[in-house]
Amino acid sequence: MDFFSTTIMKIVGSYGMVTTFAVLGIMTIIATYLSKNVLKGRIDPSALAVIMALILAYIGGAATGGKRGISDVTFFAGMGFVGGGMWLNYTLIATAYGAKLEELKKAGLAGGLALVVGTIIAFVVGALAAYAAGYRDAVSLTTIGAGAATFAVGPVTGAALGATSDVIALSIAAGVVKSVSVMILTPFLAKPFGLTTPAAAMVYGGLVGTTSGTSAGLAATDARLVPYGATTATFYTGFGCLVCPSIGYFAVLALTGG
Repeated sequence: MDFFSTTIMKIVGSYGMVTTFAVLGIMTIIATYLSKNVLKGRIDPSALAVIMALILAYIGGAATGGKRGISDVTFFAGMGFVGGGMWLNYTLIATAYGAKLEELKKAGLAGGLALVVGTIIAFVVGALAAYAAGYRDAVSLTTIGAGAATFAVGPVTGAALGATSDVIALSIAAGVVKSVSVMILTPFLAKPFGLTTPAAAMVYGGLVGTTSGTSAGLAATDARLVPYGATTATFYTGFGCLVCPSIGYFAVLALTGG
């Protein structure tokens, strides 16, 4: 038995990425089954998978006393690579390549205004939450405010401004909470918000951003709306990466004085 367990751990240690993708695949299958058969499609599988991952991260960190969540457990060490900055940047670039300016124009003035207003509201709410939590310096307030826009904008902004790792982690956490919330709430808000047409989906994507949350939420609402909501949501991320470390930072700097 000891030989068997030792052999398994050696294989896992040597092929961490294979193990990681196998675990992620199993989690996806479980999330899909629960969404389809237990929750009857009310919550998208992506939202359930993210929730499962957050629970695993908490358990891993608490059990080992580590700082890298589930990747502190040897068996799940490959998770640290999959959740690292390289994969984040890869997904950002891949998503951006899927968007075209011509498609954004189809949303008209409403889509453009939604993009600007949505980014500003998220940034302000995030910065105010950071201020209420005790942060006073412009770099921290801007980074966490950017994270409230999306979990991708937060680390980009933090890296550009030289924020500390704990602040960048908080910005990512803020974005993840927003993304999961959008995934879960979108199907319930679709009818009262009139989220039934491509134009409405594009405005919605511009207002809330978070491409993953919007796409998953719309998929659970009406899969035909996903490309339209994802288009403006993708530009939302790019727009946030441009304005949060620049205009956003100088605005916060002017208000706080440092």
